[in-house]
Amino acid sequence: MKLDDAQIQKILVDKGYTSSEDISAYKNQEQRFPSFLDFALSKQIITQDLFGQALAEHYNIKYTDLNSHPPTDEILSLVPQEIAHKNRIVAVSATDSLITLATDIPDQEKIAEILSQVFPGKQTVLTFSTPRDINDVLARYQQPLETRFSEIIKNNKRIAPEILQEIFDDAITYQSSDIHFEPQKTDVVVRFRVDGVMREAGRIPQEYYENILNRVKVQASLRIDEHFSAQDGSLQHSYNDEEIDMRISIVPTVYGEKIVLRILRSYVGSLSLENLGLSENHRNKIETHARKPFGMILVVGPTGSGKTTTLYALLKTLNTPLVNITTIEDPVEYKIPGINQIQVNNETELSFAKGLRSIVRQDPDIILVGEIRDKETAEIAVNAALTGHLVLSTFHANDVATAIPRLLDMGIEPFLLASTLELVIGQRLVRTLDESCRQSVSVNHTELAQQYPDAAPFFAGEKHTLYNGGGCNPGKEFKGRTSIFEFIENSKEMKKLIMESPSAQQVWELASKHGSKTLFQDGIERVKQGITTLDELLRVATPSEFETPEMAKTSDVPKPPYDISKKNTT
Repeated sequence: MKLDDAQIQKILVDKGYTSSEDISAYKNQEQRFPSFLDFALSKQIITQDLFGQALAEHYNIKYTDLNSHPPTDEILSLVPQEIAHKNRIVAVSATDSLITLATDIPDQEKIAEILSQVFPGKQTVLTFSTPRDINDVLARYQQPLETRFSEIIKNNKRIAPEILQEIFDDAITYQSSDIHFEPQKTDVVVRFRVDGVMREAGRIPQEYYENILNRVKVQASLRIDEHFSAQDGSLQHSYNDEEIDMRISIVPTVYGEKIVLRILRSYVGSLSLENLGLSENHRNKIETHARKPFGMILVVGPTGSGKTTTLYALLKTLNTPLVNITTIEDPVEYKIPGINQIQVNNETELSFAKGLRSIVRQDPDIILVGEIRDKETAEIAVNAALTGHLVLSTFHANDVATAIPRLLDMGIEPFLLASTLELVIGQRLVRTLDESCRQSVSVNHTELAQQYPDAAPFFAGEKHTLYNGGGCNPGKEFKGRTSIFEFIENSKEMKKLIMESPSAQQVWELASKHGSKTLFQDGIERVKQGITTLDELLRVATPSEFETPEMAKTSDVPKPPYDISKKNTT
């Protein structure tokens, strides 16, 4: 049987992996974390490996770290796919007489009987592995999508529903954020966006695409007879007893209608400021300004940079029975209990501006505006912040320094912006190296300057240690993402400068004097600590035109929860 949160807490305390004080600390912040394990991992009280070892001790069996020692495909095939998925059990190693297996539910019923049927005449040893690692290994059982497409088409039954089922399940299994159906001349390319990077998943013959397209339209309540206009909608997909919301966008292209589905996983429960990648200094700044009764906090960056995630994490911190929080969003991506969330609706002319006007009359304490897109919305947001509300919003700007001049260019009066703006946060998302893949590489400064001329000035000395994912096959070296940040606080000096309608250069020069670091500087420190690679950083950020290498000499990022002091970690 799967253990519940209370049982896991007791096991970790009884086995000495955590303390009753840690449990008490969790109880005080319980609303911010979906489980004690999420809390303990976020606070670096425990690691995934230590969690696995604790539960292995509880079950009185050995622990297997599948992340560091994944089984080969040959070993994996020893357990049939259906049995592996149904019983959450995978083969780890094998000899002529002994099979070692791993599961996260070692006390499940009839497990011994099942193993004796799969491996007659052989001795089997069951070990424990964490649910996360079991999920990763189970995902490897899947045949390529195109192989499964061919089998579905060959059987000639419910082609469109079955193909969509396979695509949606794979996308969720691989933790994709988006699914793209891209019509070409002879086929339709299916691609997933995983950790911000597009990956081809398979191809569908054009002749079957119309039925697939129509099924998506029907599920999303869209017109199936409309082929030349853009359409937006949403649908739900059942996956492992969970209803997954998907946001749909369909647009006409030269070879047919392209579909993009945004997968909206219900992960808000695990969001917190602690697990966004913020340094302690940055987190303290956010919390300090968020505790003020009024003012405006802006998060800036391009689409897909994690702005909404940051605001949701902040909302979770602020969400208590003592305050009234109302949002206006397009769309409402994640539903949070205790918060009043309003969906923009163009058909009923419920825009950001009109919705925000109504919200102000609803006696809110905190208002979230999904995005400031125009002068009208900006003016209402600023006035709301001026009249006793804490306003949170996103704004499209390349960096924090350009956000202020852009708002002024939109027509916001300088004295109003100076009076209401509290904090501007800029961010990007970078992929993080998988600990089991990370390797160090020593380079001299000349080599660094030749390969990375833009980044080399930010490294002092003649010898440098960089990190890559050479310990794994290409495409497997990264696991998850973290954020890099830059901040501007509206100090007394900044208020005076805003009154003069400054340029972005002037804004940044003043901000840097007060200790602000750019996105690239923040990212360089992640590179030096082995959290990500220099290539990955340069994929999402470059040195700002405002900064100088001397600015990057001090670090303001959190220490990683693992030891990278060794020269080569695999």
